[in-house]
Amino acid sequence: MCGITGWASFVRNVKEEKEIVEAMTKTLQYRGPDSSGYFFHDRVALGHRRLVVVDPEGGTQPMTKSYGDVSYTMVYNGELYNTEDLRKELLERGHRFASHSDTEVLLTAYVEWGEKCLERLNGIFAFAIWNEKEQLLFVARDRMGVKPFFYQEKDGQFLFGSEMKAILAHPEVEPIVDREGLAEVLLIAPARTPGHGVFQWMHELRPGYYGTYSQRGFTTEAYWHLTSREHHDNFETTVETIRELVVNAIERQLVADVPVSMLLSGGLDSSAITAIAARYYQQQGRGVVHTYSIDYKDNAHFFTAHAYQPDSDAQWIKRVSDYIGTEHHYIEFDTPELVQALKTAVYARDLPGMADIDASLYLFCAEMKKETTVVLSGECADEIFGGYPWFHQEEALFADTFPWARQNDQRFKWLSAEMQAWLQPDSYVKGRYRESLAEVPRLVGEDRLEEKRREMFYLNHTWFMNTLLDRKDRMSMMASLEARVPFCDHRLVEYVWNVPWEMKMHDRREKGILRNALEGILPDDVLYRKKSPYPKTHNPAYAQATRQWLMDVLDDSGSPLHALLDVAYLRSMLQKDVSAIDIPFFGQLMSTPQMYAFLAQLDFWMKEYKVRVM
Repeated sequence: MCGITGWASFVRNVKEEKEIVEAMTKTLQYRGPDSSGYFFHDRVALGHRRLVVVDPEGGTQPMTKSYGDVSYTMVYNGELYNTEDLRKELLERGHRFASHSDTEVLLTAYVEWGEKCLERLNGIFAFAIWNEKEQLLFVARDRMGVKPFFYQEKDGQFLFGSEMKAILAHPEVEPIVDREGLAEVLLIAPARTPGHGVFQWMHELRPGYYGTYSQRGFTTEAYWHLTSREHHDNFETTVETIRELVVNAIERQLVADVPVSMLLSGGLDSSAITAIAARYYQQQGRGVVHTYSIDYKDNAHFFTAHAYQPDSDAQWIKRVSDYIGTEHHYIEFDTPELVQALKTAVYARDLPGMADIDASLYLFCAEMKKETTVVLSGECADEIFGGYPWFHQEEALFADTFPWARQNDQRFKWLSAEMQAWLQPDSYVKGRYRESLAEVPRLVGEDRLEEKRREMFYLNHTWFMNTLLDRKDRMSMMASLEARVPFCDHRLVEYVWNVPWEMKMHDRREKGILRNALEGILPDDVLYRKKSPYPKTHNPAYAQATRQWLMDVLDDSGSPLHALLDVAYLRSMLQKDVSAIDIPFFGQLMSTPQMYAFLAQLDFWMKEYKVRVM
């Protein structure tokens, strides 16, 4: 994995601006601690930070290849999982390779097929290619949006970067947040409207899109989208197809020239990845699989079972590790470490985010990085197979709002009267919701309930899944760790999208068809264990610490929050016992303590990034 950035301009010679591009690239150092590289041309400058995963000698970037009188130069962040298939086809077409890196294969694929190469790629990627003859910059992002790509086009210039901080490092870019950007932070976050970059003039290339920048400006176009069609496979064929796609996706993503490990919670998704990886390792003679899990000091003492989390993960982690024969590493954190990492998480996201859900993942990744470079994780299975409670509750299906934020009216109460009047919270959120519903690929003939489920799946694909993928990318890369997500394989996503709900809910169990597809790979008690969410701390000391942090912020007369929030209302909340109030904030994991942390992070972000509201 890597960090990429660049500056293209038809109004000034960027070749003379080396210090600026070097400063932009330096902001991404942790994404690529192993080396850096630059390309300078009159019209474009590219910067690259590299984390070595495949071909240490041959994958150096920026990479340039010339064919005839045309020169192409690329910076690339990601991994291709069908590198060898593409290499074979390109060799047959007369191309030659100087390395075994996926970087060279990707660049050559673009030379051969242009933007049509994107249809052939299986992987996670964000890249930019400069065509010197045509004076054109081509950029693209993977179908699921696993790898980020932010950009800004303004005054005849185009800036891009893996993270917003790279663009903000340009001296002509100001950290301004206008009404729409502020609405994203105060009303939508930690989610973000697809394509939105929060800062004024900032955008993110949407998943499954490519763009071109030339003297005519910047244009984008979708090269991939979900397509709704009738599912004709019977149940047995569907189960077998899903099994083959899951196994193939996991095995493809085990390729690396550095250590690869697995995240293991003892749940269905991570256990399946671990079991399939262990079997593949055995077949390849690669030795034992290393697995990692996260927990918090004294969590067992404070844990209370409830509907969303009926038991803790510890016993299940041991069960799976013993069954498969992994070398397991238990990583535990205490509350002070978690609280301290809340600020690091803001730097990683360039925004306030998922509070301790972010911070704990960063700490987890930093510890794993001491012994491994690549990890496989179970994200996105719930979004594509329907694992969350809101898929199963008609009240949520017909709520006419985002299911992970159904009680936003509680959230809007934070805002000052002036902000409520300016932002129009209810109207803004409903507008974003309805924009998303207008994009849903419909299937003619579905009844109303099935139509709502298709909408729910689309919202989870484009919003909730992207929020979790943002989190995974930023927190893992902040620790210089590459995280791969096999359940995001586009072939699996495309197939499961059209599998009927009755099949997905086989035996009336959430993700029932996936459980059926994994029979024989995992023991039945693990296979049919009730879903448990990402582990979080249950220690009341964390809630008290975030409460105190927010109190300190509100006591600071210079805090920018005083201009945004109803401070008197927040103070009244803070006087209550944290254990006596439970305000839903975002999804299943974020409630009152995370709300306190988010608001404190908001203050920190606005000060550290010198954010100006306009």
